[in-house]
Amino acid sequence: MRILLLGAQGQLGQTFIAQGGLAARGELIAASRDGNVPAGTRGLRADIANESALRAVLDDVNPDLIVNAAAYTAVDKAETDEATATAVNGHAPGILGHWAATRGAGVIHYSTDYVFPGDARTPYVPDAATGPQGAYGRSKLAGELALRASGADHLILRTAWVYSTVGHNFLKTMLRLGHDRDELKVVADQRGTPTTTTLIVEGSIVAIDRFVGESNRSALTGTYHLTASGETTWHGFAEAIFDEAVTAGVLARRPVVHPIGSSDFPTPARRPAYSVLDNRSFAETFRHALPVWHDGLHDIVHSLASQ
Repeated sequence: MRILLLGAQGQLGQTFIAQGGLAARGELIAASRDGNVPAGTRGLRADIANESALRAVLDDVNPDLIVNAAAYTAVDKAETDEATATAVNGHAPGILGHWAATRGAGVIHYSTDYVFPGDARTPYVPDAATGPQGAYGRSKLAGELALRASGADHLILRTAWVYSTVGHNFLKTMLRLGHDRDELKVVADQRGTPTTTTLIVEGSIVAIDRFVGESNRSALTGTYHLTASGETTWHGFAEAIFDEAVTAGVLARRPVVHPIGSSDFPTPARRPAYSVLDNRSFAETFRHALPVWHDGLHDIVHSLASQ
């Protein structure tokens, strides 16, 4: 099986390569915007915002499975650059899907909690009504719709509050600020589920094994929520980060974290007040338990401590 991994330099792409699960299942070709990938992995350049270039990469690699970990994730910047966000997040998945449908290939694609309006009081199930509140969410929803309409066998895996030991994310920001400051203010009226790229990759590999081994892949084709279990606020997440960081020796002392409201920390893009995703259908379909979010935090912080 030939596997094309798009977005190899992102948090998720780097984790896929580091954990080795894709490479163990076939010939892995990893693509990034500048063509740089970790040593030992075949890499190539792929600007997924460029339709002709993307089609050329697909024709050249001729993959049996496309894992699309590439995304435009600058949520606030998307408010003034929606065209680019839509090209990457909205149009590219449709191109991948149409190519895959004509070749009999499968597509694994990642989406987000931002496709929902954020006004729920219980976790969103996969078929809940969408209603993105900003440009980023609209672009990701457009990608979902384009992939579904393509006719390709696919898995759309929605996730949320993603972080890892690499790249730019909330965890890394908190550790940096916690090192420099004695007190911080963090939003306490937005709820979600912090989810590590490790959990996403492990769950993806389980799903891929089932997907590619299924004689009738269309029976599995659909949208699933791949997040950790449980929920917290950004403030609660920050508190837990500092508890773990001090215990692991990543920080020498714990800063005081003051809760604030979203109105006290205005951003160009509106964040969902509630974006917890119901992950039970993924766990049940692929027979894969999804641990509580704090387990992943413990593992990530202790991984940073050992570096």
